Parts: sequence; structure tokens; C-alpha cells
Amino acid sequence: MTHRPIRLGMVGGGTGAMIGNVHRIAARIDGEYDLVAGALSSTPEKSAQSAAQVGIAPDRSYTDFEQMAQAEAARDDGIEAVTICTPNHLHYPAAKAFLNAGIHVICDKPMTASLQQARDLADVAANSKSLFILTHNYSAYPQLRLARELVAAGHLGAVRLVQVEYAQDWLAKPTQTKQAQWRTDPARAGAGGAIGDIGTHAFQIARFVSGECPQKLACDLTSFVPGRRVDDNAQIMLRYASGAKGSLWCSQVAAGAENGLKLRIYGENAGLEWSHHDPETLWFTRLDEPAQRLRRNGPGTSASVAQTSRTPAGHPEGYLEGFGTLYSEAAAAIRAANAGAPVETLLPGIRDGLEGLLFIDACVRSNAADSAWVEVAP
Repeated sequence: MTHRPIRLGMVGGGTGAMIGNVHRIAARIDGEYDLVAGALSSTPEKSAQSAAQVGIAPDRSYTDFEQMAQAEAARDDGIEAVTICTPNHLHYPAAKAFLNAGIHVICDKPMTASLQQARDLADVAANSKSLFILTHNYSAYPQLRLARELVAAGHLGAVRLVQVEYAQDWLAKPTQTKQAQWRTDPARAGAGGAIGDIGTHAFQIARFVSGECPQKLACDLTSFVPGRRVDDNAQIMLRYASGAKGSLWCSQVAAGAENGLKLRIYGENAGLEWSHHDPETLWFTRLDEPAQRLRRNGPGTSASVAQTSRTPAGHPEGYLEGFGTLYSEAAAAIRAANAGAPVETLLPGIRDGLEGLLFIDACVRSNAADSAWVEVAP
């Protein structure tokens, strides 16, 4: 069936914002959206300039997301969904404004800057007919979807060990770039530095693939760069209600590390390993048997996972395609919601966002108590 593109707006993501370009590319990969409105900057001149660069008409370029939500909700041709890709402190008020206006929300992670805001937004979403979708894009990668299926089908047996890490080096030195400024400012980033920026991604893929959320954690947060007011490194031990154990390491000061997101899960019968440096490969190894190299869209790919690929095996797909899958699945969910149909999806949403803030909160509490074990309490 042919669908018209969904009318999309954007808050944040103006000139110079890397993640704004990523969202725009992802939204266009499968032709599911038309970007028709935006509050791309709080500075009028920059907002207008950015809007012109991405083809937004002058009368639909805004400098205030509250004004944008009200104006677009009142139009017959108003936006149906909005992407929020601002610094963290604006996620909550912007998402709330659009949900209250009856507009579906696609929001960057973490969901909010604080746990209380996350709880409040969960209440807002529960009372809204609009969807809230969180862009934990890695969970849309084909081989992580396959890993999830293998765990859920029992091919690993009972899960024993969950190991996940996300290492970068771009904050290894003091820096005042635009992207670094807000990420190292607690007023804009929230309580978590590395744990909020990349730790939540690591936490979410471990949760997504294993099917388990940790019950307790013990966390050691460090700010290695002198004067930095948020953590730039975190080492975390995890305990699960099932008896499984885990660890999560995230760092933005790991010299030489280039976006090193890795996941390993071991059960009583088999284990699996995945790395973002080779995202099209999932290694699956049964106890006492040779390792199996499972390739994207290759032999062993289920029909549901195959739907997340656009090209045959051997034609590289990665970050942008995974982000595009999330947007395309969001489009299907939005159309279903608009039609009053049930929405069945693997998309990250309010629950994932709340769990991410519970994770950040528990890390901060544990670190303040000399890395004591604390509950990851709802």
C-alpha cells in the first residue's frame, strides 16, 4: 500500500548540529516523512537560516517550540510528528508541549534531564493519544535484533553474564566545542555525563537483547579531566533478579577509542558477541562447538530481522540505515495510531526512557555512597 509521507517537524538540530543531520537523513531514507516545520534554533536569524537550508518555508520556521506546537496543532496541514534533538534539558518541556498538542514525539535520548521529569513525562504520555518514541537507534540494527531473537528463543539457555561497553575518546582533553559545552554542563546535560550520553545507549541494548533489567548496581563515576563537572568515565557492576551478573563500562576519555560499542551475552549453553566496529556480524557460539559468524541478511536471518535490511548481504549497512529503520518503524506505528489500530512495535518508548533515567539515578546514588550496591528502583 502506498502512503503519503508523514508531515514532520523538528526542534533543535540547526546549522552545525551533527545529530540534526542524522535525524533528517534517517527520516528520508525510506521516503516516510516530509520535513515541513521547525524550531531549529532559539536565535531567530540562525533558525531562519537553518530552515532555509533544509527546505522549510519561512512561515513555518519558529524560534519557540511552545509557539510551534500550538501553531502546528491549529493548522489543517500541521505536523503529525516532531523530532526533538536538542540538548537534554529541553527534552522534557518540548516533548510535553507536543504530546499535549496531540502531536507524536520522536525524541533523542536520554528522555529527560532528571528522574522526576521522566516520571512526569510518563504521566503525560499515558494521558495522550500520541506516541512517544525514543531514538535508541542501535536497537534497530539487524544483528542486534537477531541477537534478541536468539536469547528469547532460548538458544543461549539461562543468561548468566551480560557485558556491555561504549568507549569514545573525544572528551579526553578539555574542549569547548559546541557539542562538548552542553554535554559537560550539568544544567543542560543533567546529572549524567558519559552515563547519560552513551551509557544509556549501552544500558538499553543490553536490556533489549537480554530481555532483563538489572535489579541492583554498583557504580564508580570519574571525571578524569580537571574541572569537568560531570562524569567522563563509569564502571558499573550489575545484578539481575534472575541471578545473572553483568558489567557496563562507558567512557569518553578512552584515548584511541572510536565509538566502541560492544555487547557480549553468555548463557549456560551458548554465547554471543557483537561490535559496532563490525555491525553486520553477530558471533554465536554453542558450548563445545565452533563459532558461527552470522551476517546481516545472510543464512539464518529470520523474516522479521530481514525486514530491517535494505540490501543483500555484502552491501554494507550501518549507523544511518539503523537510524532509518527506527524512523520507518515509527512511521508505521504513527499510521496505526492515527487509524486507531493496535500499535505493535519493538520501538523504544516511555518505558525505555524511564528505565534509562532510573539507571542514571542509581549510578549517581551508588557513586555518592562510595560505589555501594543500590536498587535500580522504579
